[in-house]
Amino acid sequence: MTPNLLGMRINHRAMRADSRRLATVMNEIAAGEQQASPARLAAINEFAAGLCTGIHHHHRAEDDILWPVIVRSAGAEVDLSDLSDDHAALDPLMEEITATAATLGTDAAAPRRLAKALTTLADLLDEHIEEEERLVFPVILKYVSVADWAKVEEGVRKGSKLSFEVPRIAQYASPEELAELRREAGLVLRILLRLLNPGHQRRQRLIFG
Repeated sequence: MTPNLLGMRINHRAMRADSRRLATVMNEIAAGEQQASPARLAAINEFAAGLCTGIHHHHRAEDDILWPVIVRSAGAEVDLSDLSDDHAALDPLMEEITATAATLGTDAAAPRRLAKALTTLADLLDEHIEEEERLVFPVILKYVSVADWAKVEEGVRKGSKLSFEVPRIAQYASPEELAELRREAGLVLRILLRLLNPGHQRRQRLIFG
């Protein structure tokens, strides 16, 4: 048996897609190609903050939980220093995004600054995640035990904001992937999706149309 990386793949997919989608929306708002009501700007602010918080939590969990497991299991098989450096470089950018998003509606320059920062984030995440999956996933599958991987996943879940993260699973998983996750998680995931998805869909429509 080998670790099931499906949850991590979907999480990576969601981070990349949401960063790019939000960057596209903000570039169009900044260019005057889309209108933004106060309610829409408030929803964008909340979504940008949730996205950056989720990415930061994911990276901290990799640094603090996953990387030690890989080092213990695989030894010198992979060098994780560049990936950790990427995490550290992304943190100031996400702090800038969160701070700038909070000024939407009160600072006329905020949409353009936010659009630029989000585009940079989306580009960096694409590069970072592609490199991480290329380097790290084969090592996990070869060296990390299923029991250790279960502990990693449990550690990653702790501290994550379920109201933000869970509905995005259904949004970015394929029907087959979602069916697999439901079989593994059972009734808990079904209940959470039923409770959280309506609000998530309303926010998505408000932000992205």
